[in-house]
Amino acid sequence: MNVPPITLALSKGRIFEETLPLLAAAGVRVREEPEHSRRLILPTTREGLRVVLVRATDVPTYVACGGADLGVAGLDTIIEHGGAGCYRPLDLRIARCHMAVAVPEGFDWQAAARAGRRISVATKFVRITREFFARRGMYINLIKLYGSMELAPLTGLADAIVDVVSSGQTLRANRLVEVAHVMDISAHLLVNQASLKLKSAELRPLIDAIASAIRSGSDAENPGV
Repeated sequence: MNVPPITLALSKGRIFEETLPLLAAAGVRVREEPEHSRRLILPTTREGLRVVLVRATDVPTYVACGGADLGVAGLDTIIEHGGAGCYRPLDLRIARCHMAVAVPEGFDWQAAARAGRRISVATKFVRITREFFARRGMYINLIKLYGSMELAPLTGLADAIVDVVSSGQTLRANRLVEVAHVMDISAHLLVNQASLKLKSAELRPLIDAIASAIRSGSDAENPGV
């Protein structure tokens, strides 16, 4: 009986690049570089496994709806999606960053953060932002944007932004400062629930190999622990 191929959904950029060493440690190499290929489905050295390249925000949807058996996405993307239809068996400990609230220099955040106050917040992470401020008893006017969050407070569109921060250089360049930590972020492995049942014999060894690669990397970072 022919077994359908295993499909792994990845997004180009940082997650793709940082996933490659984990796959290599698990005995899998992608045969083509996405930057040098126009193909959106890439073969691998593991028989029956292929990689599909999708937009980062679409990875949970592809996995949940069966377009991919596996996927790698940031925790922020997964939470914003909701995660229905997916298992999240592994924190891959890659693509680490964090999400924060940022405001213009000189903005009185302490006064704005008092319970019962209302401020305008720009973000593309609507679910996460709404829950974060609700836990603090703050009322917000939520403004959804898809890019250049830093412009919102600079143009008077919003009092604050909620966005992903890596080095913080973009915030500093636009005279914005972090005032609250929302969450830590890393990339996680997602698995389609139906696939894990129907293709368990093919998926379990791959998941276990990736888990072993994560442990090995952690041991290398913390020798003697």
